[in-house]
Amino acid sequence: MRLLVVGSGGREHALCGALRRENPDADIYCAPGNPGTAELATNLSIAADDLDRLADAADMHGIDLTVVGPEVPLARGLADRLRAEGRAVFGPSAAAAQLEASKAFAKEVMAAAGIPTASSRTFHELGPALEYVARHPEPLVVKASGLAAGKGAVVCESRSDAATTVRAMLGGGTFGDAGRIVVIESFLRGEEISVLAITDGREVELLPVSQDHKRLLEGDAGPNTGGMGAYSPVSIAAPELLERASREVLLPALGEMRRRGTPFTGVLYAGLMVEDEGTPWVVEFNCRLGDPETQVVLPLVSGGLTRSLEAVARGEPPTPLELLPGAASVTTVLASRGYPDVPDRGAAIVLPDHVPEGVTIFHAGTARGADGVLRVNGGRVLNVTAVASGFAEAQRLSREAAEAIDYEGKLYRRDIGWREAARLAGASR
Repeated sequence: MRLLVVGSGGREHALCGALRRENPDADIYCAPGNPGTAELATNLSIAADDLDRLADAADMHGIDLTVVGPEVPLARGLADRLRAEGRAVFGPSAAAAQLEASKAFAKEVMAAAGIPTASSRTFHELGPALEYVARHPEPLVVKASGLAAGKGAVVCESRSDAATTVRAMLGGGTFGDAGRIVVIESFLRGEEISVLAITDGREVELLPVSQDHKRLLEGDAGPNTGGMGAYSPVSIAAPELLERASREVLLPALGEMRRRGTPFTGVLYAGLMVEDEGTPWVVEFNCRLGDPETQVVLPLVSGGLTRSLEAVARGEPPTPLELLPGAASVTTVLASRGYPDVPDRGAAIVLPDHVPEGVTIFHAGTARGADGVLRVNGGRVLNVTAVASGFAEAQRLSREAAEAIDYEGKLYRRDIGWREAARLAGASR
């Protein structure tokens, strides 16, 4: 079997790892990949959004299945291009990827499908947006409608903060084209979980539920980032809640996309805010596997991933996944100084000679120079994932392994999974 993974981050390293576990004799390629994927696959020096060269590579290497990691090539039509050439590809069409590429579009879909989500308004012009902010209850959320690498949502405690954010997006071009349209919505209270569903557009197969940590600093302080860590499973995600999420969120969204003539296939990612009474409110939809959710979830999948991805890519329903029984996983993200605004690059990375059993270090923003030295090459540098028989042990292993990695300007959170730890501590009293 010949497989191609598109992307260069920790998500793609985790994908290559999972595919290699299931297909030890396969020819796996990763474009462009990173030093971590190079240990599992053949890296191709092709940018993830270079559709022409990716299509040529799929032809040249006789690729049987392409798995697209990032959202940008999906929004630009990579899956459409490969399907038009008769190739099996896991990922939605450009039209379906608008569920992530346009928050305004996603809100329209949710409204039409009756999906629970925060009340909102969409604005193209600064004046009307500021007038709306001036009347809106506090706190409120301002979102760049387009793709902003997971950093386009700003929680504003006051109308003054929201006005400043709106001016920066619509007037100052903070997020470039992504912020030319803004969505202003009510603040949802509760606890957020990430639900990832492999889908052919009609049926869904859920991956283990995880919880991301978006804030930069411990205690959920500081600015939003692309994600500073995650854990799985999440104890509040009981079977009843997941059944409700499928019935009230995932299946209605898929139905509305079919009704619009843009059926969604691939991974539908629903970021859900869960209230005390258990209502799953949609914070966002994404059109691909999450990052860092992939790094924490895929190590819990013991089999069936390739089979399910391939089935969907060929227009068939997803097949069941096999999971490690009773296992828990925690991922700690190591970032670089200056992240998420202007991250430093170039610092030499020293990895430990040995990592404990159950720990995997996924490369995200790394590069190896001509001198062979591994160096920082992005905002999120490494993802340290630990799998253990219980949450507390996985949390400890991930944190201690993160501490053992050294580079100048290393930034990470030591409290990944703090809500789960508090729940378990309360339950043990």
